[in-house]
Order: sequence, then C-alpha cells, then structure tokens
Amino acid sequence: MQNILIVEDLPEVIHWMSQIIGDVYPDSKLSSARSIDAAKKQITQNRFDLALLDLGLPDGCGSDLIALLKSANPNALCVVLTIFDDASHLFGSLKAGADGYLIKSGEDPEIKSALLGIAQGRPPLSASIATQILAHFHVPQAACEAINLTPREEEMLILISNGYSTREAANCLGISANTAAGYLKATYQKLQVCNRAEATLRAVQLGLVKPD
Repeated sequence: MQNILIVEDLPEVIHWMSQIIGDVYPDSKLSSARSIDAAKKQITQNRFDLALLDLGLPDGCGSDLIALLKSANPNALCVVLTIFDDASHLFGSLKAGADGYLIKSGEDPEIKSALLGIAQGRPPLSASIATQILAHFHVPQAACEAINLTPREEEMLILISNGYSTREAANCLGISANTAAGYLKATYQKLQVCNRAEATLRAVQLGLVKPD
C-alpha cells in the first residue's frame, strides 16, 4: 500500500490509526482528513490505494466517499472503521461499495491482522461483523443448491475469494480478462452480492472455500 488516507474527525483516533498503519504498512505515505469536504480535496489531488473511513463525520457519512475514491482509482480499497456495529450502517456501507468493515473497539492485534490481510486479498472484517453478515446471508441448503453456479463460475468465485484479481483468475483459468469478468458478473448476480467481501462470505457459506 503506497498511499493511504484516513478520514476521521477526532485527532486522537487519527493518531491511533496512524500508529497502526505505521506498523502494518511502514513504507506507505499517510494522509488524513477530518471532514468529507477535506477528504474530497485530498482525493482530487492524490491517488489512494487504501482509505480508512469513519462514518460519523461532521459534514456527512464516510461511505459517501467510496464512489469518488474508486472513480479516482478503481483498485482503491475502502475500509470502514467505525463505532457502529448495527445492520443499517453495515449493509449500507457494503452497498456503497466498502471492501471491509472494522469496529474501533476491536483489539489492536485484530485490526492490524485485518488490515495486513488486505495484501492477501482477505476482506477486512471484524469478527462480530463477519458473524452478522454470515447470519444475514444464511440460506437453507435447498436454496444454495438452487443457485446453480456453473463449474466455471464456481472456479471464478473460489479464485476471487482467495485473493486473486480478475486478471489473475483469468490467467489461472486460461481465459481472457473480459471473459473472466463476464463469469464474475454472472456469479455476483446469481449470488445477489455486489463486492468481493460479500462474495467471499457467500463462498464460505456454500462450502467452496474455508474461512480463515
């Protein structure tokens, strides 16, 4: 991770998060913003690889920045770091495109491990949040069987869930990146998910990959 943005209004939390980032990604360039407006200015001037977003900002919700961050860098990873652990904030953030969701009350080692896992393609999710998502997406076995993924779609889901990019998965399967993207889009539609984090959790639920 070369360029990292922290969007948080409390100076003491910025300091704490900066220390964690320094331990996890010591060679990264770190920037911070204490409001939506300040963050937008940063995003227009820099290309961020990772953004840690608080939700309760003075002038709005941090998840509102996700589309702008991904527009500036489609590969940007946007992780919510918040005190809110309710379903409304959680699923609202995931629908906005968040790649992970961490709770501030988590222990430092847990948060560091989650952020470090980004490099291996593991969605950064606090344990309590992962449990809540799994419960939300619990589907009876009969319904799972009715999803009817094709063998190729299953292969794409497994590779993506294990951290492969779409292009890397395409190379592994010996198909073009466009073809792989088509399989992935069809898989997302069948699973009714919209991002890698949700797809990974559904893959665990279907028994296609094992949880860490």
